[in-house]
Amino acid sequence: MTEHDVMEAAKKLAGIIRETDVYGEYLHQREELKKQPQLYDQVNEYRQKNFDIQNGMDGAELFDKMEAFEREYREFRENPVVDDFLRAELAFCRMMQEMYVLLTAEIDFE
Repeated sequence: MTEHDVMEAAKKLAGIIRETDVYGEYLHQREELKKQPQLYDQVNEYRQKNFDIQNGMDGAELFDKMEAFEREYREFRENPVVDDFLRAELAFCRMMQEMYVLLTAEIDFE
């Protein structure tokens, strides 16, 4: 099997992923969110802040910052459009993470 064959298999896998209910729900919720451009921008800001906190700190500092972050955005997260999108995104990300873990385990990559 060649590298080209692997890339072709990856394209097929991408097609299978696009057909999943999890991905379809993510796309649906993203489109619902994009109907409100200002809210879409706010969600992207929320996601960026969350990413920055989780990747810029560790230990007790991370825990404290995440608690403060969650308090700051509690009301924002109660918006059904926001919550539905973030839940769909999380489900899709978890599916992808599980796939990466499986692939890594199956090919004995450390």
